[in-house]
Order: sequence, then C-alpha cells, then structure tokens
Amino acid sequence: MFDALNWSLLLKGTLLLFLVSVVVKLFNGIKIVAGVPGIYIPFQPISLPGVVIPTCWWNPGLSWVWRYRLNSYQSYQSAVLCFVPFLSGSPSFFTNSVEVARQVVGGGVESPWIKARVSASRGFTPWGMNLLSSEKETWRRHRGIMGPAFNTITYSLVWYETIRVYRDMVFCEGWDLKDTVDIPAVQDYTLKLALFVISASGFGWPFSWDEEPVNEDGTMGIQKAFKIYLENKVTLVLAPRWIYKLPFQRLREIHAARQVLRKYRSKLIEERKAEIHGTLDKEFPTFGRKDVFSLLVRANEEDEKLKLDDSELVGNVLGLLFAGHETTAHALAATLGLLGVYQDVQQAAYQEIIDVVGKDRNPLFSDFTKLEKVRSIFYESLRLYPSGYIMVREALEDTIIDIPTDAGKRATRPIPVPKGTQVVVDLVGIQYNPKYYPDPDKFDPSRWQGVSEDSEAVTAFSVGPRACIGRKFATMEAVCFLILLLRDWNIAPILQTGETHEQWRERVMQAEAKSTLGLRSFPLRLTRRR
Repeated sequence: MFDALNWSLLLKGTLLLFLVSVVVKLFNGIKIVAGVPGIYIPFQPISLPGVVIPTCWWNPGLSWVWRYRLNSYQSYQSAVLCFVPFLSGSPSFFTNSVEVARQVVGGGVESPWIKARVSASRGFTPWGMNLLSSEKETWRRHRGIMGPAFNTITYSLVWYETIRVYRDMVFCEGWDLKDTVDIPAVQDYTLKLALFVISASGFGWPFSWDEEPVNEDGTMGIQKAFKIYLENKVTLVLAPRWIYKLPFQRLREIHAARQVLRKYRSKLIEERKAEIHGTLDKEFPTFGRKDVFSLLVRANEEDEKLKLDDSELVGNVLGLLFAGHETTAHALAATLGLLGVYQDVQQAAYQEIIDVVGKDRNPLFSDFTKLEKVRSIFYESLRLYPSGYIMVREALEDTIIDIPTDAGKRATRPIPVPKGTQVVVDLVGIQYNPKYYPDPDKFDPSRWQGVSEDSEAVTAFSVGPRACIGRKFATMEAVCFLILLLRDWNIAPILQTGETHEQWRERVMQAEAKSTLGLRSFPLRLTRRR
C-alpha cells in the first residue's frame, strides 16, 4: 500500500513529467515559428480553451484582436506575430498585412493553403457543401453556379425589399405617429431587418414585420425557425445530436426549428425546379422569380458541367443567410451609432440624400451610384467594426510566406511555415493598420471618397478571389436603409449626465468577438426631421 511518502513521490514525479512536457512543447513551438516575434501562452487563441476562457492578460482568446487593435503589432514592430501555446493548441501566425493575406487566402488549385479545419468552419455546412466552405476545384464549381445568381436583378430586389421592410417596420412599430422614438437595443432592429431582407431576396419569402411566429395549425412558422436557427447556430454545430433529447424547452425549440427548415428545404427545391421547367424561356431568361435561390436553381439546371446536388443548392443559400445575416446587422448597428456620435457627418449624408432623392419619393435603384457619401459612411463603419474579423488558413505542405519589413516600402523577408501550421489573417488588425489607414481609430468616411464600389481597397469584405460574394448585396441593403432612415429621422445617442458624444462612443461602442464581431447592445434616440 502507498504511504504518504510514496504518494508525495508520485505527485512530484507527475508534476515533473508535466513540466518537462510543457518545456518540450514550448521549445518545439519556438522552433516552428523561426524567430518571429510573438507571445508565449497556455492556449492558442482559436483553440477551444482559448475561446471559452475570457480574454485576459494570460489568455488572448478571440477578443484580443479587438482589445489590442491599436498596439499589438506596433509594439513588436512586425506585420506578423506568433502565438506559441505550451498547454493546448499548435503554434500559429497572426498577420495585419494585406500583402501576407493575399499570399494565403487565394485558394487556387495549386495553392498550398486551404481553410483551416476548425469547428467554426463547420457552421456553414449543416445542410451541404457550399461556396464558403469548399476548396480548390470544388470551390470553382460552386463559384461558377453561384456567380450568375448575384447580378443586377438580385441587387435590385435587395433594394426594393429593403424599402418594403423599412415601411413595414415604421408602420408596425407605430413610428409614423411619433416625433421621438427611443430604441433600447439597436441590434434588435438591425438583426430583424437583415433577416427579412435576406429571406425575401435569398429565398423569395417576404416576411411581414408583425407576422405571427406560428402557422394556422399552431406549428412553428418558417420565420421563427430561421430566427431560432440563426441565434443558436454555434450550438447546432458543436452540440452532439443526443443533447436535443434532454428535457429543456430551448433545446426542443432548436430541434423543432431544424425540422421545420428540413421540411422547407425539400419543398423549396421541388417548387423552384417545377417553376423553372414550366417557364424556362431562353429568350427571356429573367422571367419568373428573382430571388437568389431561384436564380441559383435556374443556373444549376442549365449547366450540366458544374451541376450541384440538392443539398449543395440549399447549403449555398443557407450559407449566404448565416454568413450575411449577423454581419450586415452588426455593420448597420455600428453605422447608426457612429452617425449619432458625429452629427456633422450625419448632416452631410442627409443633405446628399435630399439632393439626390428628394424629400418624398422612394429611392430608386439607380440612385445608388450617386450616393457616395452614404456608401462611404457604411464602408468606414465596417472598417472600424469589421463583422468578419479573422480568416484562418492552414498550410498543406511546408511553404514560405514573405512578410513586410521596415527596411523599405517593398522590402520583405521570407519565413518558413511548416505543413499543418495555421496563419490567421487578422481583419481587425488590417483595418487598424496605420500603413493603410492613417489615424486608424478616427471615424473618417472621406477615406472612401472616390473609391470604386468594387475596389479591393475595401478589405473588410476580405481580399482576393475569395472575397465576400455578398458584398454588394450587403452594401445595397445598408445604403437603401440609411437613405430612408436618415431622411425621416435624426439619430442621436442617449447620453449620461455631463457625457460628451466621444465619451459615449468610448463607453458604449465596444465590440465583442464571437461567431462575428459586433457591438454590445446599445440604445439610440430618433427624432423626426422637420
């Protein structure tokens, strides 16, 4: 039997082995990063313990990209930092360089880089492989089918659906009878707006603002199913299937939402195929429905070479919904908050709206290109609060990346990247990199004056050939909504006693990094313009 001495020796031996394993892991990690400056930590920031444990001095976690956005890379005077964990995870590189990003995110057939196989990437494939999650030749096939569904017809539909949803919101909320409206949580409205616009434009389901969440027979409606699914997508991705058998109301609702969407998936495909084959006319290819899903099914039916299966069709549009819903909603909320802080910018945008659209008529789709100030405000807000905040790439083989140095404008130095190592493109770091944006914490929409709406300078939508396919979709929705809201209402923050607008921004407009980067819920006040 073990006595106290033996137990003591066992514990000491175990501790010694643990310390040796930590030292060996750390030493091997240091060898992998090849002298790149960085941080030695217990857990890799995007590993499970790194994500679950809140960001603090010893655990960077997901939120470090936001919390240290102004000084992380500058402190080390390097465009690439390494994180070497000694307890959990593998060494990885983070970069705030567009030049490095372009080397790793392209994803061409011959590229040594793919999207990293992390849990978050599975969030876009619950219904089937899609453009967001595919790689190499599979990505080319999906892009070939998805591309035709994003065209002038789609963007026009987005524009006019935004008008419809805005009018419906104003009426149902009773704003048309008020001169002042206090909004307790801006995100509640932007999330609902984004959901309704994308459901109508993506699937052809024009929900009403006050629509009942259940069907006539008492079963869950598609609108509520979408909402529950979007609010719980992390649980749906990570939780095992048996968990839904537990006796908890929320879990039963999530399971029911999944079943509703499954039923609608089959119904959607059958309906669209029947409509297309019944109305297909080569001379009038825009006849019929104009939503993304219908155009996607049409393109798929006409292209035998790139043809997607039914799960891939639904996976692509649901991927668009899940990727575009929160990101657009958070970007819009940030835009409204910043317009409340900077009244001079808001007034300039209002004047442009009056000059282009006037005081009474509905904005036309053709007005979009004339509203440069409004579009610039949205781009600058998205720069300061980029909803998609990291891109993770993994090396398929031993390779090299060239990182910028301070020796000259184009000077670089190579660093080796072993097979399996992750390079994380820090999109927050890029947006706050003074090399690209002088005085990066300043809200300055004039940065985007004269920048084309298709310019790759708008890096918050990612870079390279795999940049966000829904970029123009989101921009159309945002600009149209801002036209309508700013023409009717002045936006203002609800200040504490003695608080300035800048102090309100510092207190309230702080972001959280979860599945997307977004501001914590905050209130605003709308006052009707006279």
